[in-house]
Amino acid sequence: MWPVAKPASFLDGYRRRIIDGELDALFASLPALLLDGPKGVGKTATAVQRCVTQRRLDRPAEAAVVAADPDVIAADARPALIDEWQRVPAVFDAVRRLVDANPRGGQFLLTGSAPTLQTHSGAGRITTLRMRPLTLPLTELLAGGAAVQGRTSVSLRDYVTEMTAGGFPGMRHLDGRALERQLDSYLDLIVHHDLPEAGYAVRRPATVRAWLQAYAAATGTTATWEAIRDAATAGVAEKPAKTTTIPYIELLTTLRILDPVEAWMPSNNHLRSLTYAPKHFLADPALAARLVRRSATQLLAGKSPDTVVPRDGGFLGGLFEALACLSVRTFAQHADARVFHLRTKGGRHEVDLVVEGADGVLGIEVKLAAAVDDHDVRHLIWLRDQIGDDCIDLMIVHTGPEAYRRPDGVAVVPLALLGP
Repeated sequence: MWPVAKPASFLDGYRRRIIDGELDALFASLPALLLDGPKGVGKTATAVQRCVTQRRLDRPAEAAVVAADPDVIAADARPALIDEWQRVPAVFDAVRRLVDANPRGGQFLLTGSAPTLQTHSGAGRITTLRMRPLTLPLTELLAGGAAVQGRTSVSLRDYVTEMTAGGFPGMRHLDGRALERQLDSYLDLIVHHDLPEAGYAVRRPATVRAWLQAYAAATGTTATWEAIRDAATAGVAEKPAKTTTIPYIELLTTLRILDPVEAWMPSNNHLRSLTYAPKHFLADPALAARLVRRSATQLLAGKSPDTVVPRDGGFLGGLFEALACLSVRTFAQHADARVFHLRTKGGRHEVDLVVEGADGVLGIEVKLAAAVDDHDVRHLIWLRDQIGDDCIDLMIVHTGPEAYRRPDGVAVVPLALLGP
């Protein structure tokens, strides 16, 4: 089915991803698209496939030309790539003006981070597509009420291999110490380069790194920012003020390193007493595993992070939820749906992922186990009872070998059989 004894390498040529299908469907009709995602996710490699000219603004000589006259891009043959556009923010407005003058489709692909406050909105001219790390090579789509079947030989060890290998194409050929050093370098660049470039003066890099480590330890939880701060400064009498930690949250989210799932707030008010706290995830579960210094072997041995953040269940379960969430969010975007989580005050009821589409809601629980029982589906059944016909389907994603539908209607699907 899907052997993953060693993660697949992406050094042997470009491989199509789910977002390629979105680009195929949209770019011919829309004049400018912005591929927005964390560094190293493959934005440039994907954009290059569709462009006949390139402006690589991470190269100082090319950036200098565009900075001197952003309108120079008007003469570029189309489709044109503007790579790392945020290095010369004025080019964003140049694209906007050109699109205003000629709105035909398929003109510009931009890659980089989200627009800064100093940049005019591209609303109506430049459409943003979120690009996340590689998901698992999944094979089946679960639609509401659809037949659910299939088997996989993917084991828990295989899933843990994927969690720690990560979804950054440029690292897929690495393992062992080489992969660890590359992930460390990626994280160091965020602290020492990306945050300062985004406007935050990092006076104490070790403090930022400790906060990131605590956030990683909170993967899959709704821990408060105060709990994360306290975990990052355990043993320190004087805690950083909220004004110190808020910039971490805002800028790391803007850089797409933090990728939280927001709480579901249904507009039809079926539900009461819902919490507003986001569920914490990094852009890739491999970043979380590396920040807390846990290898695949250690995770399989049940070794939790040294940094303690209150949570229900183990850290490995949080990483598995992060891996499942990455896949679900990618597929949901492809289907024009949005992903949330649900938790009532006091935690009496919670649903890991709520996928809201045009036709209703799909509730998903993620379980790090090969077997599912009645206790595991109780929150999903509660959700269906609460929202009635708005519930399209219910599903538990697990690590077992077989997909099937329970007598109560809940689909049980191995993560390796879920797909777009």
